Amino acid sequence: MMHTKPAAMLPLRLALLCLVLLLFSQALWGQGISARVDTPDDRDDAAEEAVNIPPFGANLFSGGFRTLRTTGLNQSYQIMPGDQITVRAWGALELDEVLSVDLAGNIFIPQVGPVFVQGLNAGNLNQQVEQAIGEVFIDNVSVYTNLDGVQPIAVFVTGFVRQPGRYAGSPSDSPLNFLDQAGGIDPASGSFRRIQVQRQGQEIASIDLYRFLLQGEMPQVQFQDGDTVVVGRRGAMVTVTGEVAAPHRYELISAESTVEALLQWVSLNPGVSHGLFSGTRNPGGAFEDYLTLADLRRQRVRAGDELMFARDQRDPVILVEVEGRFFGPSRFTVPRDAHLMELLDSIAVDPALADVGSVSIKRQRVAERQRASLEDSLRRLETTFLGASSSTVAEAEIRAKEAELIQNFVTRARQIEPNGRLIVAEGGEIRDVLLQDGDIITIPERSDSVFVTGEVLVPQAMVYRPNQRVKDYIDRAGGLSRHADRNSILLARQSGEVVPAENQTLKPGDEILVLPKVSVKNLELAKTLTQILYQMAIAARVVLDISAAGQL
Repeated sequence: MMHTKPAAMLPLRLALLCLVLLLFSQALWGQGISARVDTPDDRDDAAEEAVNIPPFGANLFSGGFRTLRTTGLNQSYQIMPGDQITVRAWGALELDEVLSVDLAGNIFIPQVGPVFVQGLNAGNLNQQVEQAIGEVFIDNVSVYTNLDGVQPIAVFVTGFVRQPGRYAGSPSDSPLNFLDQAGGIDPASGSFRRIQVQRQGQEIASIDLYRFLLQGEMPQVQFQDGDTVVVGRRGAMVTVTGEVAAPHRYELISAESTVEALLQWVSLNPGVSHGLFSGTRNPGGAFEDYLTLADLRRQRVRAGDELMFARDQRDPVILVEVEGRFFGPSRFTVPRDAHLMELLDSIAVDPALADVGSVSIKRQRVAERQRASLEDSLRRLETTFLGASSSTVAEAEIRAKEAELIQNFVTRARQIEPNGRLIVAEGGEIRDVLLQDGDIITIPERSDSVFVTGEVLVPQAMVYRPNQRVKDYIDRAGGLSRHADRNSILLARQSGEVVPAENQTLKPGDEILVLPKVSVKNLELAKTLTQILYQMAIAARVVLDISAAGQL
């Protein structure tokens, strides 16, 4: 049996549906209006905030000024109505009382009368009271006074602060105390350089917090009840980044200033020589200049300008290091255009101990290129073989084993650090190359041994015998392992040169590297792995064992 809905419910549901659609359309319309009224200035402000460079002094009010209250009992404090003064006298006059300063600025001393003390410095109070008592009691009276406490006051803090309001304190409190109670200056709109202390509508002090931050200067203000601290609107801002102690946005005291004046607030790092100066001028539009520091100091900056400082001065000398067998210091500063032979001629060696014919250079740039080349080979290995598809179940199993082998191999290969060895000794001669900053020149010690490593049963170092061949040393190391590739045996010379061992004459200090055989059925994969093994042996003199993944 079918149930029918009352007819009265249909209009109600229809009305609710219309209401939902109306609200939804209004929301979309509101978003559209918001997008259309967005101005370029708004976008610029948003971009500025996105950079997240704080204004200079933004962390000033994280120091807890509000918790450090003064008592007002310093020597320069000026006495005000409501203050409490202890007066003690002995001799002709016996007195020990706490007297209040009345609205007329007097304290009333029994048997003496009113004594005017308002505006008197606390340091001069005892003299003033002693003089007044001495006019009545001429002889034999001693006087002691002490300012016990001051009248608490309330000061208004307004302008561009986080929490404008009326805050309590003492007359000798610093302006920073009241600003901190108001939450500090609003970093988005408040000025750190245009702060006024007003009394009955008149300015009694002007504060530039930049001078306090870097020079410790703060106007001495004795507040009165009802005074007002007014933080002005933020002025023109200039962004400073690059080789500085910390990037900040700096406020100009006027609409335009010189870079020279701005730099009194900026802490440049040592060695800064240039600066990138950019901004917008009307007319002329956007500009960008790269200037020396001396020329930059003469430029004028305005709101929105940016300065990025840089150390862009090439040192006339470079630092190189020497390691191995030699006499004398191990580090040298040489002219930027110095060559290898110039330095070697100044280094003392013992020819009987140093192999001067096998000098080599470890260079950071060479190591970086070796690392980049190896990483490129490993990436191509992964790209080529890990994504290969399979047409049968048996082939899929082979692909899975290949993938396991490749992943294991790549993981270990990426841990190898190339030595960056630059070969300069060839055929008994040393090429006179131009030195670079950071070069490490190796003068190897003469050796009487040959080291055998890689796929042999017992890798070890052996005494060099002139009449023995590569095969003889391998046999003395227990022979080749079952994973060795008989056609991939290399000789690594002390000069850093790595060559195929076949038909090579062994020299003292040589290292025999026996590479592993790549046992995979995929001939292309085997070729790629073999090439990478050679690459690692040459760049790092390392033989990577790939047998852990098993046979395919």
